[in-house]
Amino acid sequence: MEAAPVITDAEPKAICQGHEPARLGELARLAAQPQALDRAARLFFALGDPSRLRLLVLLEAGELCVGELVEVLGEKFSTVSQRLRLLRVEGLVVRRRDGNHLHYALADTHVSVLLRNAFDHAAELAAGPQGPFPESPDGSPE
Repeated sequence: MEAAPVITDAEPKAICQGHEPARLGELARLAAQPQALDRAARLFFALGDPSRLRLLVLLEAGELCVGELVEVLGEKFSTVSQRLRLLRVEGLVVRRRDGNHLHYALADTHVSVLLRNAFDHAAELAAGPQGPFPESPDGSPE
């Protein structure tokens, strides 16, 4: 009868086999950029509200004035203006004044790409579990 192996180290190995230390170092540098992470978190916060996201979707069609947005959304002027202000502060939209009217547009193509990617990903998730990490029957990652 063969003896059971003796486990001398209760801690699992920190680095899985096949991983390159240089790659892990690069990943550690990316994860250790607090300003970039904070900035990205603020962007995702701004995108995380369905009402603000709805504004961005409307602006993807092109520049609109606040009055047009109020009309389409059926909301108060002050409510729409407050949401637009946050989106502008976070760099997701830009504004242009034309007399008494403020016109808003997406800040750049990055915002449009971000919106499209978010909606594409949401559609994939709605279709069922997909991607590189399929779930096991009990719902936990395999």
